[in-house]
Amino acid sequence: MTQKPVVFIDGEAGTTGLEIRERLAPLPVTLHSVDHAHRKDPAARKEAMQAADLVVLCLPDDASREAVEMAAELGDAAPRILDASTAFRTAPGWVYGFPELEAGQAEAIAIAPRVANPGCYPTGAIALLRPLVDAGVMDARYPVCINAISGYSGGGRSMIEAHERDGGPAFELYGLKLEHKHVPEIHQHAGLKRRPVFVPSVGHFARGMIVSIPLHLDDLNGNVSGEDLHNILEKRYAGQDHVRVLAAEPKLSAEALAGSDRMELRVHANTQNRQALLTARLDNLGKGASGAALQNIRLMLDLNAA
Repeated sequence: MTQKPVVFIDGEAGTTGLEIRERLAPLPVTLHSVDHAHRKDPAARKEAMQAADLVVLCLPDDASREAVEMAAELGDAAPRILDASTAFRTAPGWVYGFPELEAGQAEAIAIAPRVANPGCYPTGAIALLRPLVDAGVMDARYPVCINAISGYSGGGRSMIEAHERDGGPAFELYGLKLEHKHVPEIHQHAGLKRRPVFVPSVGHFARGMIVSIPLHLDDLNGNVSGEDLHNILEKRYAGQDHVRVLAAEPKLSAEALAGSDRMELRVHANTQNRQALLTARLDNLGKGASGAALQNIRLMLDLNAA
């Protein structure tokens, strides 16, 4: 592009929208906004979409679906879309916005008209599981169980206000009906043929996340060791700027990567008991949300040299 590309963030007043706007400020883009008094006016939003090269949707699922329909009404003048909601992460015709997913994914994102930004929990889970499934070490029907804890900033404005006002709870399990909206995304993009069990939780800290997946090594293929699993992950993510495969540690703090766009993957193994624990540590608002969005925006607008 010879001129600065125009970006419109629909839903820029929310947590993710505000972070994306702040991160875009130093980049060679023009940010187009709708006057606050008209931010929910369909005509004003449609006009902003028509003026944009890329629309970033930071909206609830139903509102994102309506926005995509609105953009489609523009026909040849329709902008490209990056959606941060859950609405299109498994939808046909949308490219999944996890550049490290597999070879060629970043290139697919760069040219896609519609990209679905990944969820925070799925980013960690898929990063750990997909390489093992692709390598044939983990059968696609392995009974995967995923545990995860996130900072309260991932729960939206009401949860943030409750934690900052009331100071807790210190730890809380949720999604106990085992129908969390991220499960279909993990199921599909991790390459699984059996629905995983996913148990999320939230802690009384603002930012950060750990996703952990316990494994019985004897239930994997090829008599593998923890070192073998580490090597598979290390080979898969070699040369990636945002994903690092590191040595196991005796303790992990979920807050360690707060403010970072990196993700750290580890294999913690007990050789004698033939057990392993896979962990992914990231910032739920970094690589898990606005950081991932910025990574995709850079690809879509060819800004990686900026």
